[in-house]
Amino acid sequence: MKENTSNKVLYGSFRGGAAYIKLFTICLLLAIVSCKAKKQIIAKRNTTDTTSKAIDSKVAKINAIKSAQINFDSFSGKARTKLNIGGSSNDVTLNIRIKRDQKIWVSITAIAGIEVARALITPDSILVINRLQSVYIKQPFSYLNTIAGKQVNYKTIESLLIGNAIPELLSEDGTFDTANGITTITGNMQGIVYKVLIDADLKVNQTNLDNQSTAQSLQVVNSVFIQADNRTMPSQIDISSIVKDKKILVNLHYIKVDFDQALDFPFSIPSRYTPVN
Repeated sequence: MKENTSNKVLYGSFRGGAAYIKLFTICLLLAIVSCKAKKQIIAKRNTTDTTSKAIDSKVAKINAIKSAQINFDSFSGKARTKLNIGGSSNDVTLNIRIKRDQKIWVSITAIAGIEVARALITPDSILVINRLQSVYIKQPFSYLNTIAGKQVNYKTIESLLIGNAIPELLSEDGTFDTANGITTITGNMQGIVYKVLIDADLKVNQTNLDNQSTAQSLQVVNSVFIQADNRTMPSQIDISSIVKDKKILVNLHYIKVDFDQALDFPFSIPSRYTPVN
């Protein structure tokens, strides 16, 4: 009887069941200001040719930004998170584990630390189990591309979760402008208009992606930078996603982070669970 009452409370407070988990997963996968200046990277100059000078300056800036990104083998983080989907707000805790370039594991807990969902994302697949309704999603990674566009890949998600720049946006095809210590990178990547703000420490402050043809937009703001295991990363990541008529806000606040620790990624689908599309 007590267990049934607890389940009713969970259903009531964590509304939406499978649809809710699916929307959160889409938002998480879309990608799925406050750091003080320490050192300004100066690009190399070539005084013999104006065009060559501009190209060399851009390449030097790109290389400097790349070198300032967080380098790691594994990452684990615990984040207090507020999810707002279509005006319905819920407070949850995310436990995130990443094996670089291989897998992302996310456990979502709600009331009293009870796990309501778990996700495992690899470059090839997406697995999500919803414990509230005993259902699961099992899809190839290409499933995400039908929602978010073919430009989104595994590295996109991994980068956004730790505050790194999306690799494809650090391209010589982009336009680089620097003013007051902030470098703004703008461009168009296969129909997605992007804008990235890089601070004087060469860390990503903000990423904007906009695909007008599919009525999709994503804004990710990184702030409150902290030192963790000799690495500088944002402890606050705010994600705003619009997919047609659906608006999703995710305010993620890391309260614990570790790098390069031995991690496990437990994931199994109970036999009684049923699949959903």
